[in-house]
Amino acid sequence: MSQHEHHDEHHSDTDPSAFFTQKFWDERYSSAPMIWSGNPNIRLVEQVSGLTPGAALDVGSGEGADAIWLASLGWTVTGVDVSTVALERSAMRAAEVGAEIAGRITWKQADILTWEPAPEQFDLVSAQFMQLPGPERESLHRRLATAVRAGGSLLIVGHHPSDMETSVRRPKLRDLFFTAEQIAETLNSVEWEIIAADAPGREATDPEGRTVTIHDTVFHARRR
Repeated sequence: MSQHEHHDEHHSDTDPSAFFTQKFWDERYSSAPMIWSGNPNIRLVEQVSGLTPGAALDVGSGEGADAIWLASLGWTVTGVDVSTVALERSAMRAAEVGAEIAGRITWKQADILTWEPAPEQFDLVSAQFMQLPGPERESLHRRLATAVRAGGSLLIVGHHPSDMETSVRRPKLRDLFFTAEQIAETLNSVEWEIIAADAPGREATDPEGRTVTIHDTVFHARRR
C-alpha cells in the first residue's frame, strides 16, 4: 500500500462530494495516529530518483511522506493539502526526521478544487492519487501544468480504470479513474515531452486477503 492513495478502498459507500472537503479529511486523519504507510509513493520514487533536485510542489501531501522524501534528496518542497490535521502531522514528522530536511519544506493549506499555484515556479509538480471527477480533474491538471517551469516535470499518478474490474475496493464511480491518455489530452503537445505514459501493475491484497494485480496510471511529462 502506498503512502496516500486518496479516495480508495475506504470510501466506496460515501457520498463522493465528501471526498473533497476539509471536514472529511480532517475527520479521517483525526481517526488514527497514522493512516498511510509512511513511505513515499513508489511511482514517485521510480520517476523522480534520477531528476536534479530543485523546487517541488507536492499536491495532496497527506501525512508528508512524499515531501519528506523529496526534501531528503535536496528538493525544496511545498506540500499542499486541504486538511490542517494532515499538515500539522506532516510538520511534526518532518521535524522528527531532522531540522535540515524540515527546513526545506513549506506546508500550505489549500482547496485543490480552486487553488491556483503561481505559474512556472516549480521544477517538479507531483499529484499522487488525487481521484477527482472528470471536469474537476481536468481543471486541476491544467492548473498544475501551468506551475511547471521550462525543463520541469509534471508527474500525475492515479488509479487506472481497470482497477474497477478487480476485487479491491474502489469507489463505484468510474469517473474518478483516469488514463495517461486522458491527461495528455489536457496538455499542449507542442509544449510538453512525454517521458512516461503507462499503467504498470503491482500486487495488492483485496478485502478477503487474496493477492490481486492492480494498475497505476503514471503520467510524466517535461515542459520543453
